Amino acid sequence: MGEGGPRSEPDEGAVNQTRRLRARMTPTEAAMWRILRGRGFEDHKFRRQTRIGPWIADFCCYDLKLVLEMDGGVHRLREAEDAARDADLKQRGFTVLRFANEAVLTNPNRVLDAVRRHVAQRPPHPSGSA
Repeated sequence: MGEGGPRSEPDEGAVNQTRRLRARMTPTEAAMWRILRGRGFEDHKFRRQTRIGPWIADFCCYDLKLVLEMDGGVHRLREAEDAARDADLKQRGFTVLRFANEAVLTNPNRVLDAVRRHVAQRPPHPSGSA
């Protein structure tokens, strides 16, 4: 179901789906992954095409509880579905930041600045360590 429709548990099909998505990243996802991989963005560990509950997030940083989504034109037709998905991820404690493919490809620094602003607004972890 594309970026992930509701499923109760990750089964073999779900695992294969995430593998297929990783192998067939869009040009936008590949460009973003070149920036994020290997703690390339401010030493934060991001995962690509990773499952969170019934969903598959384009990119996720579990430490920041942050999901980054790269949206192509089809998302204009799926706004209600995306809103429901984002609401479910929010209930799971995640913040979802969505970026148009064009923004990522033409001005990735502007996208990264938006992520930095989000990270800077987060309250410090209670233990002072995260």
